[in-house]
Amino acid sequence: MGLTLGAGVALLGAGAAALGWAIARKLTAPDGVRTFNLVVRGIEDDGGVRWIVLDRTPNTAAQGVYNLWFERGGWVQLGSEMQARGPNRIARAVTGASNYLNVQVGDNVSWSGIYFATPADAGLEAHDIMIYTPSGYAPAWRFDGSSSTWAIHIHGLGSSRAGTLRGVQVATNLGYTSLVVSYRNDGDGPTSGGGGSTLGATEVDDVEAAISYAVRRGAERFVLFGWSMGAAIALELAHRSDYAQLVAGLVLDSPVLDWVEVIKANCARSGLPPATGHLAIPWLTLGPLARMVGLPNGIPLREFDWAQRANELTVPTLILHGNRDDSVPAALSETLHDRRPDLVELRSFGAGHTLSWNSDPNRWRTAVSCWLSNHVSA
Repeated sequence: MGLTLGAGVALLGAGAAALGWAIARKLTAPDGVRTFNLVVRGIEDDGGVRWIVLDRTPNTAAQGVYNLWFERGGWVQLGSEMQARGPNRIARAVTGASNYLNVQVGDNVSWSGIYFATPADAGLEAHDIMIYTPSGYAPAWRFDGSSSTWAIHIHGLGSSRAGTLRGVQVATNLGYTSLVVSYRNDGDGPTSGGGGSTLGATEVDDVEAAISYAVRRGAERFVLFGWSMGAAIALELAHRSDYAQLVAGLVLDSPVLDWVEVIKANCARSGLPPATGHLAIPWLTLGPLARMVGLPNGIPLREFDWAQRANELTVPTLILHGNRDDSVPAALSETLHDRRPDLVELRSFGAGHTLSWNSDPNRWRTAVSCWLSNHVSA
């Protein structure tokens, strides 16, 4: 019986280790392709309004404006107007579309908060530039302004530069020059190592290179716009960068403030017990195990725990977070706000992850614009 029990324990241990490896690998693996998990069920034209009929889901029934990306190429913008089509389907009004897109019933599409595909779609004029970073040349967009204050826009894990254009509009209206950056292994930036993410630990160096680029061109102060993991990068820059003293404000949407809690939340989202997230931590933090996952070294996850490091925060910060976020818990933002009400303001939205702008664009823009006008010199 002792041998049987010992074998069982060994098998359980091996299974736990394998699950931990799989979670860590999934989190940090090179970006995969977009998932097209919705199907266009119908197309209707009514009084000059085109409607696309989709299966009803929490996303497709959400208030606000969104984008559908098509597997065969192209996109459509969806407005806030919607109509029920029975208990299981919903029709959304089309407000814009990419050129030459012919929507067809049966098209496979992906729901997204990335509302603008290009700067031009957002009504913005961009310059395509390359910024030399420690990992190689990284493409970026530069939007020229009239102020010595520059905004650096940092996208999140698995997202793209285009997602940050929602914030660039506000920065442009305030006269800031904006840089929308890419970084290693994000799909646009240079490939480094095994091609995976280090959850901000090394990507921060590439974004710091963008700040250096701006300083050499006359920038005197910075506002860092960070989305999800991009917020974690922004916080690190404001704390330990050589240019930290130039950071005048942080605007953080759905910020990653504690990777351990975020990993647990994403395990729950995938149908696993949240506690299984702890199994991934050794594979991410311990050098020999991290290298088996494909990482160059262990990631210092506790450096990203801003609930515990709240007393180290020195920069005025605006957080915008959806209370329906099942990827990055809004409770983390609430905790940071509660611990540092002197520096942190929090605006809550009825939205999912990085979808606060989409749920109410006017409110989001107004909140950011007013906060920056009150806290950051032009």
